[in-house]
Amino acid sequence: MDSMFCGRGNCLTGGLYASVTGSIVEMVPTRSGRQVSGCTIFVTLEDESGSTVNFIMGPDTYVVDFTTLSVGMQATFWYRTDVPVPLIYPPQYVASVAAQVKNGRMIDVDHYNDSLVNDAQTLQLNIDGSVDLRTTNNQYFQASPAGQNLVVLYETSTRSIPAQTTPRKIVVLCNS
Repeated sequence: MDSMFCGRGNCLTGGLYASVTGSIVEMVPTRSGRQVSGCTIFVTLEDESGSTVNFIMGPDTYVVDFTTLSVGMQATFWYRTDVPVPLIYPPQYVASVAAQVKNGRMIDVDHYNDSLVNDAQTLQLNIDGSVDLRTTNNQYFQASPAGQNLVVLYETSTRSIPAQTTPRKIVVLCNS
């Protein structure tokens, strides 16, 4: 089961973040008047059903594995569900996290409580010494990830409710 991608297209999990998976069809630097801003990119994504969703990728967008995203690439974008969005079509969100789709890798982006269970109540983390715990600028995170917004990368999980996993890597979203 690829819970990272939540099936097809839009995915509302009941947590702090929602995601959209699809193919990147356009990446354009944004403009401020006549000046092009090289720091913010307007990304158009087309999901498997052919629906279009636009994302604004700014300097605060965390890109998993620091992958350079490009047109034609399959990717997932996560955005906060508690942030106001314009009521336009196609929908437009500010991207908090982006990742290239890779087989065998699952990603969960959500707030995790003191018991390391996400807000959607779908995943519980088991932390041991093998877990790579980082910040978005790739520094080692020196505290407990409990009570934080996390990007969790993992390969397998139990079939329990909530599913349990020992992640390969956790990235703490310190500023969101």
